[in-house]
Amino acid sequence: MQTDVEVECTDRTRSAVVVGIDVQVPLLGGSHARYVNLDNAATTPCLAVVQAKVNEFLQWYSSIHRGTGFKSLLSTEAYEQARGIVADFVGANADSSIVIFTRNTTDALNKLARRFPFARDDVILSSVMEHHSNILPWRAVAQVEHIAVRADGSLDLDDLRAKLAAYRGRVKLVSVTAASNVTGYINPVHEIATLAHRAGSMIAVDAAQLAAHQPLDMGRAGAPDRLDFVALSAHKMYAPFGVGALIGPRSLFEEGTPDEVGGGTVDFVTLEDVRWADAPDRDEAGSPNVVGAVALATACKALKQIGFDAIAAHEAVLTGYLLERLTEVPRLRVFGLADPAKAQERLGVVSFAMDGIPDGLVASILSYEGGIGVRSGCFCAHPYVLCLLQVPEERAVYYRSRIAAGDRSEVPGLVRVSLGLHNTREDLDRLIDVLLTIARGEYEGEYVLDRSTGLFFPRDFDLEVTSYLSL
Repeated sequence: MQTDVEVECTDRTRSAVVVGIDVQVPLLGGSHARYVNLDNAATTPCLAVVQAKVNEFLQWYSSIHRGTGFKSLLSTEAYEQARGIVADFVGANADSSIVIFTRNTTDALNKLARRFPFARDDVILSSVMEHHSNILPWRAVAQVEHIAVRADGSLDLDDLRAKLAAYRGRVKLVSVTAASNVTGYINPVHEIATLAHRAGSMIAVDAAQLAAHQPLDMGRAGAPDRLDFVALSAHKMYAPFGVGALIGPRSLFEEGTPDEVGGGTVDFVTLEDVRWADAPDRDEAGSPNVVGAVALATACKALKQIGFDAIAAHEAVLTGYLLERLTEVPRLRVFGLADPAKAQERLGVVSFAMDGIPDGLVASILSYEGGIGVRSGCFCAHPYVLCLLQVPEERAVYYRSRIAAGDRSEVPGLVRVSLGLHNTREDLDRLIDVLLTIARGEYEGEYVLDRSTGLFFPRDFDLEVTSYLSL
């Protein structure tokens, strides 16, 4: 039975239907089923309104900024409108902040690492729960220290305070995720911002996982709890057209040499000298992804029109229902906040393990026998997953040695179910049905492990994917 919240959200999202939601996919045994997308944390499908706006724009698409033709003028205007819409989406101050379009969140954080004026003895505080994209870029530019997580996987704010005190005067940036792509924990980024600013540091927030599910406001310029930098990806916001954004202080990007140079980054070049363009052009080298920017802006507007109150409430109801039903599956353990009554305190990103059954095998059975898309493994957050699984360092060293030898068959991981605004209780009921089948050992196929990839495939079954789409 649907709740009032679910009905309201369903009604209000009919104008933002998801592309491909009714696609039938092949199952083991020759039948077909409607595809159930429970892998939204990796990437989201496209909203129909985004697809429609992209199709409308493509007939006008042209080069931007220096073209005098009508299509160039129109494309330039659309591109700059998109910049303003993204700024408004995250509550960025138009006078003091700037939006730089990137390829994705990873690209945005790498750009920030290269453009921030770090010295080698500066300290960056990241955390154990971060995606690799919020760990690896920092290692090349400064000393990285990691904020610990508690036993339940949540961020340890006491450890943050301790590290800010221990490295006081050296911490130049605290960079944390707004929400975990493994456990769905939502971090108190404005409280973290206040702590960082008191210690003389700036804060960067990886909003890739949060942006499509709950609102994020950077805050008033100069306020103690303001967010200095925000990075996000359109492909996690129902606009998978290859663009992301880095939003930050205009003053920082008006100085220094751009990290990527070439067309679009300059005002004038001689054989001996160069004058860099003003921000943000100096940080958008080459021909920009105008189509992607239009798609992202359209998604931002659509999400706000649907309403984050409705989206968050709908997904919280589904998350609570999922957590409740997962208790029916024998020998299944959820990592992170597992109380259905507290579903509104987290995102609908739920990772679990089934005792004695490899995560990759669970994911494959869900796909081949249920038509259900989930994710298995470590979700580009190896340190966090190893911490959650309490893998000792010597064992981690062993796994690395096996991977180096071309064998990924023993690498530990979890199964991740992640919800979007398009998901329903029916989707989750089908998930639980297949998980119960797996727990009873009654699944149909005989699955073979490919040791080089760590993936499982049903024996003697050819999907023939090119019969569905071929280039």
